[in-house]
Amino acid sequence: MCSQENHLFGTALIPCYSEFVENAPHHLDKPEPRWQALLAFLAVGCIYLALPRSLIIGPTWLLPTLIVVLLVPTVVAHRTGRRSLNRALGVLINAIITLALIGSVILLVTALPSHKEAPLSLLLSGAELWITNVFVFALWYWRLDGGGPTLRQERREFGSRSFLFPQMQIEKSERGRFACEGWRPRFIDYLFVAFTHSSTFGPTDAPLLARWAKGLAMLQIFISLSIVVLLISRAVGVL
Repeated sequence: MCSQENHLFGTALIPCYSEFVENAPHHLDKPEPRWQALLAFLAVGCIYLALPRSLIIGPTWLLPTLIVVLLVPTVVAHRTGRRSLNRALGVLINAIITLALIGSVILLVTALPSHKEAPLSLLLSGAELWITNVFVFALWYWRLDGGGPTLRQERREFGSRSFLFPQMQIEKSERGRFACEGWRPRFIDYLFVAFTHSSTFGPTDAPLLARWAKGLAMLQIFISLSIVVLLISRAVGVL
């Protein structure tokens, strides 16, 4: 039908638009959504507010306020195309929430021998810090892989430079069957990687390729393992 219409209008050499769309690689021109990462930042701030006062360094409102204050210029920098500023602010926010997480975990460790926290409160605090650990390192992986989300979009490369995701292990001739010809990771993919690291204390379906990713993964696993071991030891002590 399409070729007949092109022939009638004397444009037999011009491909039909619908055919072009059907044959175009999927997701290559689709910008990566940022709202998932924004929700992760806000979740970290909300979880921090729910922690007991004894596990918070400085005023309770300080970290959530810093997150919101720094997110505004970060979003503006992204919207106005100021890539270097956007990246610098994103790394700054990640560094701040990472330091806050490590500080809270240290306070949790030091509070354990004194038995100041009730068992239920200690369990909830440990779970909140464990979830925060997942969000924090998912944001690191998302921010640093391939130079960041903006650079990944500009390069339009298949897959990842720092992680070996399952889609990257599919033969090129078979990618059409799984609808992943132009696949690139999104924030949810990095969130899954961070979740599996904290759950299994090691990589599962996405092996690490870059040295920086291995270093961050070791820190994440160490924090997660510390929280879990502390909670188990406290539970045994109560029993």
